[in-house]
Amino acid sequence: MPTVLVIDDNPAVATALEVLFSLHELRTLRALSPQEGLALLRKEAVDLVVQDMNFAADTTSGEEGVELFREIRAAFPDLPVILLTAWTHLDAAVDLVKAGAADYLAKPWDDRRLIASVINLIELGQANRELQQRVQRERRQRRDLEERFDLRDVVWNDPATERVLALACQVARADVPVLITGPNGSGKERIAEIIRANSSVKEGPFVTLNCGALPSELIEAELFGADAGAYTGASKAREGKFEAADGGTLFLDEIGNLPPAGQMKLLRVLETGRFERLGSNRERQVKVRVLSATNADLPAMIRAGTFREDLYYRLNVIELRLPPLAERPGDILPLAEHFLPPGKSLGEAARAALRQHGWPGNVRELKNVMQRAGLLAANECIEPADLGLPVAAAYIAGPTADPEPDRDSIERALARASGVVAQAAAELGLSRQALYRRMERLGIVRS
Repeated sequence: MPTVLVIDDNPAVATALEVLFSLHELRTLRALSPQEGLALLRKEAVDLVVQDMNFAADTTSGEEGVELFREIRAAFPDLPVILLTAWTHLDAAVDLVKAGAADYLAKPWDDRRLIASVINLIELGQANRELQQRVQRERRQRRDLEERFDLRDVVWNDPATERVLALACQVARADVPVLITGPNGSGKERIAEIIRANSSVKEGPFVTLNCGALPSELIEAELFGADAGAYTGASKAREGKFEAADGGTLFLDEIGNLPPAGQMKLLRVLETGRFERLGSNRERQVKVRVLSATNADLPAMIRAGTFREDLYYRLNVIELRLPPLAERPGDILPLAEHFLPPGKSLGEAARAALRQHGWPGNVRELKNVMQRAGLLAANECIEPADLGLPVAAAYIAGPTADPEPDRDSIERALARASGVVAQAAAELGLSRQALYRRMERLGIVRS
């Protein structure tokens, strides 16, 4: 049951509040002096404090109430405090709200407003604690991931990316094919590198082939090699990718572009580990871990008859889907800063513009944008005009043109700032007060 501490030297007021709170299933602790209230806070778990501004030992100035609030704030900075004040203390109460008090109500108070404020603040506090726990859990998971595995210096800050990385590391030691799916430019090859770096064959060769970068008539020769005279221009025997990758890992990018004949031969190698060079009748035996990637809808290609279903299931023992950058918004700014040339930095308006862009070209597009901006920007600080993005035009007039960040952007900024609103506001290019207003409008917890 949530607990409210009432600090008021008037027993009648404390009793009235206790009755009111009990009707709404709130436990109440009572303290008749600031000293008693601080002592209770040190030994009891309290969700919220309702304190008077004036005590018997004080004059009508409210100074004792101000001092009590400051002591609570110093010792328990995250504990919400509601002030009960006479009209003579209104200015002091307003000043304390600016200093961090959650709310103030004039005596005699309105029961409905008080209860609404109390319940809302308790729920916000509970949600904020859950957010902090989630942030701490994610930090522990990230630290564990970085300590246990070779992540190839990958840059990320989004939970969606972390899930892919964790799964990639988990399946790395299993000697089975892995299919990595996702749009072009999203970083599929980096995931393949991470799998290889944490596999049992990490000391072996790592060979790559982009199946979409070669004419269909040459792909088989690239995969399996060819004897001299096997095709026009083959003046000498050549080793294929499977032979080069023996004892290691072969990464086949854009696997959906593999022609039907190549699909059939690849299936045989996956099943038996055996193949023949073009123009040769001699079988060769290899042991290769095959990783593949595609941006194509392979199930749709199977239905259209352009991709073998049996090969699909051979390649897809484990599937890792890497989301587009637009679905990993927490990665945008860390990657942008990573791609900036030395000596350059991102202005707040430019950071906001980067977050708002849709990134159809994914990480590859972001890298190109940042490298171009770093080279062409006249000043050390990158501004929206330097980015060359359509969305950046809304920011060129200054921060006042900043579209409101959405709920997801605010929650992620709060998570990165460990719930510190001032830090999250700076990242979002907002004032602390503006961020508070938007959080309240969206029902987001505050620290």
